[in-house]
Amino acid sequence: MTTPQPGIFAQGTRSQYHLEFDLLPNVDPPEVAVALSSLREPLVTAGGTNIVVGVRGSLWQRIAPDDAPANLHDFAGVDGDGRSVPSTPHDLWVWLHGTGPDVLLDNARSVVAALAPAAKLAHEEPCFVYLDSRDLTGFIDGTENPPVEDGPEVAIVPDGQPGAGGSHVITMKWVHDLAAFHELALEDQEAVIGRTKLDSQERDDKPDTAHISRVVVEDDQGEELEIYRRSAPYGRITELGLYFVAFSADPTRFEIMLNRMFGVTDGIHDRLTDFTKPVSGAFYFAPSLDALKKLGT
Repeated sequence: MTTPQPGIFAQGTRSQYHLEFDLLPNVDPPEVAVALSSLREPLVTAGGTNIVVGVRGSLWQRIAPDDAPANLHDFAGVDGDGRSVPSTPHDLWVWLHGTGPDVLLDNARSVVAALAPAAKLAHEEPCFVYLDSRDLTGFIDGTENPPVEDGPEVAIVPDGQPGAGGSHVITMKWVHDLAAFHELALEDQEAVIGRTKLDSQERDDKPDTAHISRVVVEDDQGEELEIYRRSAPYGRITELGLYFVAFSADPTRFEIMLNRMFGVTDGIHDRLTDFTKPVSGAFYFAPSLDALKKLGT
């Protein structure tokens, strides 16, 4: 039985750090594999920090073709009804979450140093848990998430399939217009989200444009197409938003939800996109611990 990276599901941490890397010129896949293998030990924990490693799909197919799912592909972006999601792929993504920003910063620097022979840092984003797991809009984030015990069924490629124990990942950086959102009356804010603000109860009168009306999707058998969200806010005075992260056993679930959010499916866009804008978007594959241990051997 394959073992997923434990940091995907680890709970109770309040600080996060996202690192994205581009390969150095003329670096060969074996060199990338050796650099990634140096992160093997910290994958469980490092000084109270959980570390999850993701690899661009096209790169993972070159590094470990036998451990690559058949449906692995890079994110193409979304063009909707005047709104879009850019495709901003990088080669590697490392997500750290743990006890505090001081420990995370030290571990983030160690990750950058470990990968330096093969890749350079392209983007970094410290994040944090806001209040009782709320987005900066004030609404509780991740209410639709399955329970942690059901997370692997939703997020992990099943045993017996190529890439078993791994997970497809989407990352997106969203920039909020909080001033515009908070100008809305409470009832109008709740109509945008489709839930009550205080306790995140689904509203019976939510419109078709409500956020949860667009992202809660069922298949032909009436089963919800679930993803496992691990998003967190980020912020400076001059820029506030959400670093969206989600895991899935099937990457097409991400595309279905985004197409519904941006009006590609039926011309109806998610009203939340009137108040927040994605400025990045990428797919990665988070291999199993078993696949990562093979690297560099």
